[in-house]
Amino acid sequence: MNNDNKDATPGLNRRSFLKTSTGLALAGAGTMMFPSVAAAKGDEQELTQFRGHNSDKRLWKKVRKEFVLNKRTTYMNVGTSGSMPKSILKSYARTNEMISANPWQSNVPTIELAKQVAPGFGAYDHELVLNRNTTDGMNSIINGLQFEEGDVILTTHHEHGAVKIPLKHVSDRYNVEVVEIEIPVYTGNNTVSEDDFVNVFADAVAEYGNRVRLIVFSHITYTTGTTLPAKRICQEVAIPNRIVTLIDGAHTPGMLNLDFHDIDCDFYSGAGHKWQCGPGATGILYVRDNAQRLAEYWSDRNTPLWCINSSSSSTELQAKLQSVGQDNYPAKQALADCCVMWEEIGRDVIEERVLDLSELCKEELFDTFPFANFYAPNIRELSSGLTTFNPFYDQHDGELLTEFRDRLHEEYGYIVRTTSFYNKKDDMQKIHTIRISTHLFHDEDDVEGLVKAMKRLYRNMV
Repeated sequence: MNNDNKDATPGLNRRSFLKTSTGLALAGAGTMMFPSVAAAKGDEQELTQFRGHNSDKRLWKKVRKEFVLNKRTTYMNVGTSGSMPKSILKSYARTNEMISANPWQSNVPTIELAKQVAPGFGAYDHELVLNRNTTDGMNSIINGLQFEEGDVILTTHHEHGAVKIPLKHVSDRYNVEVVEIEIPVYTGNNTVSEDDFVNVFADAVAEYGNRVRLIVFSHITYTTGTTLPAKRICQEVAIPNRIVTLIDGAHTPGMLNLDFHDIDCDFYSGAGHKWQCGPGATGILYVRDNAQRLAEYWSDRNTPLWCINSSSSSTELQAKLQSVGQDNYPAKQALADCCVMWEEIGRDVIEERVLDLSELCKEELFDTFPFANFYAPNIRELSSGLTTFNPFYDQHDGELLTEFRDRLHEEYGYIVRTTSFYNKKDDMQKIHTIRISTHLFHDEDDVEGLVKAMKRLYRNMV
């Protein structure tokens, strides 16, 4: 997730990124909201005062003030949708007003915004596309690939419909075999490690051999909040076997300090409206080096990748994927402005803060509900900003947990969500969990208050 040499990579200088992107913003969101942090990001010596000290209340109090969240509730469902910072909300409104007053300005090319956002994710400026959301990116790649009968696609049994549905389509269309790998699930009573996840992918590749043409998996599972070792799966399993990788990163942009070059995947699709706190219907799609590795691994296919959702006749892959007719420039500009804000704070600082709050949440819940089932491992390399657990004895009672979720909101003001999944592929009943999101606009009081409210509500329900 972290890469200390990122600023040394040619073409990926973050200080240059901030200078150019702030000048690009027509709406003028106004950067340097956190000047001391921005200065620290530009000076490695000063940066140390923020690294390892992300609990600095002055910094996070300032961040918290940037959000207009309803103060009568505590919103902890960022995994579904984030909240736009107020300064960016204002610039977003101004951009929309400008275009409403001058409609001829509405067709602004958003490819330049994509190029400016790319360095913050460890990508070259020609490798990133700003699209509608994670689903848009996943569908564009899965449905654009030239599959043939007998091909095998490896995925997992914890994938979102954004993966399952397009895979079903290509399976039916081309008679492709989609194999769902049963990945390890932490239950609080077992141990899991990065090796466990790498091994299940390696074993599947060994079983199906050179028929495996694509591996698709979630960087963070939406069901349990487990972070898979994406870099190791790509570098230790996929690349040695010349297999293309597509990662569902719905929950990672804005939460983790991503470096796509370091992960070394071929395609990566992420959301802009969740942890990155951009507008709805925004997302990012990373295509490694014009999909050259795809062309190499799939040299037996005439056209390995078709740009199925494009209005461009350009020969450049990025331009083809970015051009979708009339685009939503105000939303894409607001997403770019959010990325600038994250760069000013420091994506590494944000990641550490998110994981620290998540660790606190897991520890507080375990101390309060030692008998509960926990499904998000409290291991740093496998953890995320999502915490999942179920305090009730019957893990399969979805109605009871839904009542718990709703009453937590109605009676105590805490907004979380529920998820469900099959522990094993052949299970007949789903496990239901409460899913809690902790992000940069939360603090320790939010976490402790949530756990106390859950404890009181639990006592009222049992």
